[in-house]
Amino acid sequence: MQKHLMSTKQINKNISDKKRVQKTNKRVFVGMSGGVDSSVTAALLQKEGYDVVGVFMKVWEPDFLPCTWRAERLDAIRVAAHLGIPLLTWDFEKEYKQGVADYMIREYRTGRTPNPDVMCNREVKFGAFFNRAIKEGADFVATGHYARVSHDKKNNQFVMLAGIDASKDQSYFLWTIGQKQLSKTILPIGAYKKSQVRALAKKFALPTAEKKDSQGLCFVGKLDMKDFLAHFMEEKRGMVLDGKGEVIGHHRGAFFYTLGERHGFTITAKGTLDDAYYVVAKDIPANTITVGKKDGAQAALSARKTIVLTETNYCRGEILKEGTNYTAAIRYHGELYPCVVLGATKESCTLAFKHPVVVAAGQSVVIYNNDECLGGGVVV
Repeated sequence: MQKHLMSTKQINKNISDKKRVQKTNKRVFVGMSGGVDSSVTAALLQKEGYDVVGVFMKVWEPDFLPCTWRAERLDAIRVAAHLGIPLLTWDFEKEYKQGVADYMIREYRTGRTPNPDVMCNREVKFGAFFNRAIKEGADFVATGHYARVSHDKKNNQFVMLAGIDASKDQSYFLWTIGQKQLSKTILPIGAYKKSQVRALAKKFALPTAEKKDSQGLCFVGKLDMKDFLAHFMEEKRGMVLDGKGEVIGHHRGAFFYTLGERHGFTITAKGTLDDAYYVVAKDIPANTITVGKKDGAQAALSARKTIVLTETNYCRGEILKEGTNYTAAIRYHGELYPCVVLGATKESCTLAFKHPVVVAAGQSVVIYNNDECLGGGVVV
């Protein structure tokens, strides 16, 4: 038998061991997307004695993509009916369009590289949804994120921890959450591996037990970002340059690309077709991108040791101390790089990395102390 398969006895023990609180009648509003993770989240909380209310969040979907929300909502309805809990449908189309889609398009247009999933969590899941749930009587809110919330009793602070399953950890997308949200948030499946969540879905006989995981942009799903942006930003053919400034190909528009990207542009120069090239610089006014080999001299020029972050948030509510050593992630599921805080305020933070890193303006850098997510910011 494969190691990730667990017996019913083992699953029941895990449920018992990983409870955040004892049985309670407190009400929790669970964001139910129609996927297996949020379905198991609702089932676990119901088993722990919570008064569970499911909420399906309807958001804006572009008319040129397949409409999926009705099918997802139907799956959420099936799960709610199976568990015997109510399911509400709340419309956050305006909040998503303005706070996520419009923000993303605006950032790309100026040559920056935004992270829409971070904004989705800030503006919708832990913004509009969280605020409405609390207003309508929820004691807690819950989502199917692979992350954990813990209470530091000594300092009376709530902390954000990475999920147990490193391959699924989503704390990178949750750096904008503060004490207000953490104190009233439960993330049950962060204490499980994905294989265990699948096993629990089968144990609870959930209608979504065999459903494939969704991928891609928050709520919208898998898409080609350049094709998506092309509906809002006119393509503008430009030149691909090498490190010497020679033209070796063409691209669809400099604003479509980000540092480190190796797809979406065309190399036409003879003798270079077999080489792997990465975007190492871009010039928005001139509409050019410069490419180089990953470990080449030109790529090294785009790397930097000092990174300035704005729009910072510190999950504990405490500004990070100057001179303190941490690690930081510059992309989702990316390597954790050693760094030190050179200075920090409520609105900004300057980090010095031990080794140069390549990170584009607009991207999120998330700071960790071991498995604790301390917060993060947006690269200047």
